[in-house]
Amino acid sequence: MNEFGSLELRWIQGFANRNTEFVENKTVCYTCGNHICFLNLETRTQNAFPSPGRGIGALTANGNSGIFAFSEEKLSPSIYVYTFPELQLKNELKGGAQLDYTSLALSHGGPYLGSCSSLPDHIITVWNWENAEPLCSQPQAGQDVVSLAFNPMNWLQLCALGTASLTVWNIAKSDSLHVLQPSTIELRAPDGTFSESQAPSSQNAKLHQRTRARLTPSAICWTATSKLYVGCAEGFLLLVDPESHSVSVLFNPTSADAIPELRRNSFQRLTPNNNGLIAVGKESVVHLQIKGAQINIAQMWQLERPVTTVMYSPDYKALLFSSNTGQMYVLNPAQSDRIVKIFDVLSGNFVTATLLHNDKNICVSLKESGELQLWSSDGICISSLSLQVEVTCLASCPFAHYAAVGTATGKVLFIDLNQEQRPRLVHEVLLYHTAVDHLVFDHGGNYLFTGGSDSHIYVLEARPSKMFSVIGYTVLPGCILSLSAQCNRDNNEVKVLALCAGEEDRKKDGSLLTLLSLPTQNLGGPDSIDRHGCLSSHVLKVFTFTVPRPLKSCVLGLSEIFAYCHRSKTLQRFVLPEDKGDLSDQQGVELKPVQEVRGHPLGPASLALSPHCLWLASVGRDGLLRIRETASMERYIELQCHSCRLGGVRSVSFSTDGCTLLTVGLKDGSLVCTNIRVKGGDVSKMNEATQYSKSMAHFLKNIFDTENPILINFPVWGQVSLVGTETPEVSGGPSVDVTERDGDDNNLLRAPPSQPTWPESRREGLLKEDQEQYSEMKKNLMETIKELRDSIQEMIRDSENQPEHFNLDVEEERRLEAMVEQEVTRVRTEIEWDILEKCYLRDVLKRECWDTMKVISRTIKAFHSDLEVLNYPLKEQTEKELEDLCRVQNMRKLEKAACSLGNLKKDLSAQEEEEEKKVQDAETATVTGSISAELGYSNPYVYDQFSLKTIEQRINQIVLLQDVIYRAKTAFNTDFEALHKQKMKELKRVRDRNKHIREIMLQLDMHEELWEPSLTNSEWPERLLTVEDSEIRAERYLTAEQKEEEERRKLEEERRLAAQADDSRERALDDMMDGVLEVKKEDILKMEIPPPEFVLTKPDIQWSEEEKKAFKEYEKKAKELSEEKEKYKKLLEIEIKKLHQSTKEATERFDENLAKLLEKKVNCTVAIYQEELKITYLVESVLREEEMRSQEQELKLKLEKMLAYKDETGERLKKLEEEVEFLQETYDNVVLEDKSLDKDFRRAFSELPSHMVDCLYKMFKRRPRAQKMRAQMDNSNNSDPFKEHRLYGSQAPDAFSQMLRAMDELDAPANMPEGLSTVAWERFCQIRRAKVESEQKVKTKALTLAEMQAFLQKKRNEDKAAQEEIKNLSEALESLHRKRTDLLMDTMVQIILKQGQVEVTTTDPTADNADTNFILYHRSVVDNLRSVIRTLAEQKIASMVVCKDVHKGMIQLEWENKVMRKQIEDLYDKEKNIKMLRLSEEQQKMTHCSKSDQESHTSKQISSLEKSIALMETTHKKSVQQRLRKIEQLNKRAAAKAKKSANLEQQLPEMQVTVSELRHICEAAAMAENEAAAREERYQEIVKRSKLKELARVQAENLAFLGAEVERLTMKNFPSLDQLKH
Repeated sequence: MNEFGSLELRWIQGFANRNTEFVENKTVCYTCGNHICFLNLETRTQNAFPSPGRGIGALTANGNSGIFAFSEEKLSPSIYVYTFPELQLKNELKGGAQLDYTSLALSHGGPYLGSCSSLPDHIITVWNWENAEPLCSQPQAGQDVVSLAFNPMNWLQLCALGTASLTVWNIAKSDSLHVLQPSTIELRAPDGTFSESQAPSSQNAKLHQRTRARLTPSAICWTATSKLYVGCAEGFLLLVDPESHSVSVLFNPTSADAIPELRRNSFQRLTPNNNGLIAVGKESVVHLQIKGAQINIAQMWQLERPVTTVMYSPDYKALLFSSNTGQMYVLNPAQSDRIVKIFDVLSGNFVTATLLHNDKNICVSLKESGELQLWSSDGICISSLSLQVEVTCLASCPFAHYAAVGTATGKVLFIDLNQEQRPRLVHEVLLYHTAVDHLVFDHGGNYLFTGGSDSHIYVLEARPSKMFSVIGYTVLPGCILSLSAQCNRDNNEVKVLALCAGEEDRKKDGSLLTLLSLPTQNLGGPDSIDRHGCLSSHVLKVFTFTVPRPLKSCVLGLSEIFAYCHRSKTLQRFVLPEDKGDLSDQQGVELKPVQEVRGHPLGPASLALSPHCLWLASVGRDGLLRIRETASMERYIELQCHSCRLGGVRSVSFSTDGCTLLTVGLKDGSLVCTNIRVKGGDVSKMNEATQYSKSMAHFLKNIFDTENPILINFPVWGQVSLVGTETPEVSGGPSVDVTERDGDDNNLLRAPPSQPTWPESRREGLLKEDQEQYSEMKKNLMETIKELRDSIQEMIRDSENQPEHFNLDVEEERRLEAMVEQEVTRVRTEIEWDILEKCYLRDVLKRECWDTMKVISRTIKAFHSDLEVLNYPLKEQTEKELEDLCRVQNMRKLEKAACSLGNLKKDLSAQEEEEEKKVQDAETATVTGSISAELGYSNPYVYDQFSLKTIEQRINQIVLLQDVIYRAKTAFNTDFEALHKQKMKELKRVRDRNKHIREIMLQLDMHEELWEPSLTNSEWPERLLTVEDSEIRAERYLTAEQKEEEERRKLEEERRLAAQADDSRERALDDMMDGVLEVKKEDILKMEIPPPEFVLTKPDIQWSEEEKKAFKEYEKKAKELSEEKEKYKKLLEIEIKKLHQSTKEATERFDENLAKLLEKKVNCTVAIYQEELKITYLVESVLREEEMRSQEQELKLKLEKMLAYKDETGERLKKLEEEVEFLQETYDNVVLEDKSLDKDFRRAFSELPSHMVDCLYKMFKRRPRAQKMRAQMDNSNNSDPFKEHRLYGSQAPDAFSQMLRAMDELDAPANMPEGLSTVAWERFCQIRRAKVESEQKVKTKALTLAEMQAFLQKKRNEDKAAQEEIKNLSEALESLHRKRTDLLMDTMVQIILKQGQVEVTTTDPTADNADTNFILYHRSVVDNLRSVIRTLAEQKIASMVVCKDVHKGMIQLEWENKVMRKQIEDLYDKEKNIKMLRLSEEQQKMTHCSKSDQESHTSKQISSLEKSIALMETTHKKSVQQRLRKIEQLNKRAAAKAKKSANLEQQLPEMQVTVSELRHICEAAAMAENEAAAREERYQEIVKRSKLKELARVQAENLAFLGAEVERLTMKNFPSLDQLKH
């Protein structure tokens, strides 16, 4: 970057909705974009400080010390600490966050700063900003923290306010070591309950919390007594004591006696006052007086905007109110009660801004809320105008004082800015139905160009004298992305460049450049536009160009184009081809960049060209403003104007002279004004800009003098209608209803829209002209239509009187038919979808509940009873189930094979094997817990219930039992299917018999209803899936194809029946069969013997003899036939009875078989339930084992953590103990030095007289009075609630400095005693100053030592608690191991007992108590145990007798030994007394020596003793050094041993667990062997003890003998006293 100048900040405006802080008594600071603004409350002057990094995150300040700190917005951000007003960097804090900081806080006393980071670490860190060192931190502690606040009285307390929590962090301090310890305050629930939990310092603390509704804290502030006022969003005001963790309610909005003004309030911000509390609510600010539990409103303030922040100045003289809408108010309670507004900048994001073309450099800005603001050259808001509409763009006129504003509704607003204090809306025009995206004036002020998303560019008159009329429009080939204009005064033409998005481009990129050329004069003529307002081609020249890569924005120069490509992130310069007048040659020409330089690192970027076309400005999402020279774009200067985190820069604009720029942030709500400063070599560029500005001003002066007065006379828009703005009437041609009887011609015209756009108004004007031109023709047509309507209405009336009606309104009929057809289609579609839904549901149910079933649910009902048997529905076994079963069976085969090999090694007699087999057979049904084996359903590989010791065995047992259940169900289903087939056969037989019976009854001419059973739906479930035609009662709907198929089938059936009726073969066969020789028995009943003819023709008298014989023969045959018929009838009746009887017997036999099947079903169900009960118990045991295993893993994990924590705390505790010991030695040395100063005082002034020394010693002991020191610290402020506690507190930060200043007064020569020299006084003052410093040092060391000792004691308690927790965890783990062992050893067994055999109370089978824990053994095992117990009891009694005798003897021997020892002690005492009575030779000599000899002898002894003492001291030092070396070696060994012990302690819990398991297993498996070994061991111990006692007795006798011998020899060697006398 080859810089040719620099950019300097001129002013900045804006207000972010963040915190406002006092940086000194009269100055506040707040964040504004990428800057920190400082506002002086008295002078109301504003200064800006740019961020040294990227953006500004959290901000905090300390007004007492003039320190402010803020974080930057980037990855791994830093915290910068500055001083005010010097604005010097004190330090940069790094490493506290990865992404961002959410909150910062400075302590009131001391160089401490608290920070809270955001995702992903959420670290709360306390820094020493002077040293740039983190004192302590706590990760994952600030997930929802929104603000931090240090206790003003104690910086070791930090309160963190979260969105739903409140935590007080106590900083435990030990010299240079700091540790954060949290204490979470759970606030009051609305039902009146509190719950508090303190986070544990060690992991053995247990939290007791209540899951109830909690209050949401919204504001906090510390009190002078180190308590917390907490305001809640629900309207509660609480007082929290962090030390005792007590929470008291100061205000409850739900109580009946609550203050009405506060009941509707919610505490959003709190600040303490000497007389109470200042609270900010939703609608007002109140001053609360709090006395105990009573709360009263002392004062209430209502402001024009809702207040969000209230705070006192550091000197507590001013009260600041701040609103999130951009207002600040100040109240000085000591001076007046009037609240003064000192700052008013509307918050929100700026849309754009531009500078007016005048000498005042007035800025016009637009905000997203529709607010137009005017700013002076110093950045002071002059006035504002609310447009009450969403705005999009802004442009200022170069020759008149007005601005054009584009709106989102498609309007262009014209604002008169001649009166800077009161801008006016004077005109507006609606051009689009969409938003106005672009507004551009050409530099000559000829036209105003607009662009929208519909690709239309409108050209408007820029002069007020022409009423801002619309000249015309043109349509571009794509969406307009950028628009710029240039005026060439030499050629009298205006060029407009538009960047359009092509068909292949994205919406925000364009590769099509369109250049429009317009003349500066005679553009409003009639030939310039067509009837619709479109500019004609002979006036408007259009040139289109393409570029290789899509562009984001572009700007037009004199003969070149500057553009930005976002894809390549480069700035490009294109040179326009020369205009030769041939338009066809200039269409679609591809422009290639002649220069390409690197652009912004973070795009997209937008461009702006200075009026003199020498400087190119570019801004991007990175927040950078770069100025380049258009001649060589490689050189540029840049300035970080806005934050890249908040979207960077939205727009940039130049002033008329090109030396001032305005930038607007995208989302940071700031407006920045900068100046260009060029270096010495490039001053010519500045001169060129100035000359160009002056030339343009001179050129436009005449136009300004003419047009600006006209603009001033414009009325405010909306108050007076302007001439020529009336909307013309527009007519349309809607459809005519010919059925109207009384129509009005005026109803055929529609009213235009309430506010049409300019093209629509022009179109309506054209329609009005056409109506006036063709009014006569229209009138004739209307009369014709009226006549036709009358004739049609007459025809309708005639049609109503006719019997047959004809429809005149064919269109209505078609419409109704179409509507009916549409409704039918809709209903049919709904029905089809409904049917499809039901079919899908049917398929799903069938697939899940029918197709997947191997055996479907089916029943068999009895014929003569209500007995019903249901089978077992079964699904096919899955592959996994079969795999598991195969695996378990193979495993069991191997286990059985191994057991059989082991049994072969045992030699059992045949009788024992037979008896054992009988016992096993007898106990199988009872012990196995199921009758499945008796029923033949058992699996041979099922485990014995007593052998299920492991979890794997129990899981395998579950698989085998499931197979047993599956086998039982399968076997029963086989029998069920056989019986079901039998019933089907019986039903068929019954139907056959009934058919035969019906044939017989037909012969006998009988009518009787027969019993014919059938299958029900439960017996034949397949029938449920088939729908019979008889079940559907609705008429069947047939399609055309189905109808044709039905007709064809009927015709075929009719032809078949006709063919059967005309079958000659059948007829011949019937005729032939009528003449058979042999008559069937079935036809006997049909046979009739016809009487002779004469019977019918002649009376009886006229019969001849032959005829009489013939009649007798006829009667005989008739009688025989009648008898034959009766006989045959009886046979048929018997046959019917037999058939009925056989049917009854067969069905009864079937019912018996069904009853047997039901009994089998009951047994099978019992077996299945028994197996399922065993499975349930096994599953419960497996689940318990899994639960215990998970508990074991959790306990092990906790134990490992606690062991690691214990090791860590142990090492830390050891270091702390060493540090405390070292500090204790240092403190002792300091105390000795301090005492030595007292001792050496008189020695230092030994040359002075004693009375003078005494006077100096009194002055040496004098110290400044505490009242005088407090008077120096008193600042006469009565509003500070922390004042008294700061003055009288024991931890005043500057107490020593105050002491030294007071000592300076005592050291003055005026306090010097008379007769004392100046040199001695100065020496005295130095010694006294050294004494004061020594005392201060002693106090400091004492405080540090006490602090470290308290911290050490706390850590010892934590270490002890950790040790206790480790012990508890180890015990819990051992207990869990015992439970697991008991669970594996105490197997639950299911036993089958006959009803009435054992009566027990019904208890919970899952309860773990003594009544339900049973151990089952065989009787022989119990008898053997009893015999063993008897034998062992007898042996124990015998051994106890022996032990009693031995013990009695031992007591006797001990008594004798004690007596002998006493005798020995007496003898020793006698010996000592005798020895002490002996006199030495020296004593004998001293008795005969004189006093002088004795003194000389004594002096010699003293000298020898001194020599010996010196020698002993030397020897002692050497021995001490040896001992120190030895101690050091021993310490190293001890450290190694401790390390080894630590490793063993880590292994100890696992070894204990292993030993415990082995002990339990050994005790359970080998109880008897252990008892025998214990007896043998005890017996050996008793024998060994008796031998040792005997040996002790013998040795005691020997000692007694030796003692006597020693005494004898002593008496022999030493003479008695009687002998010495002689």
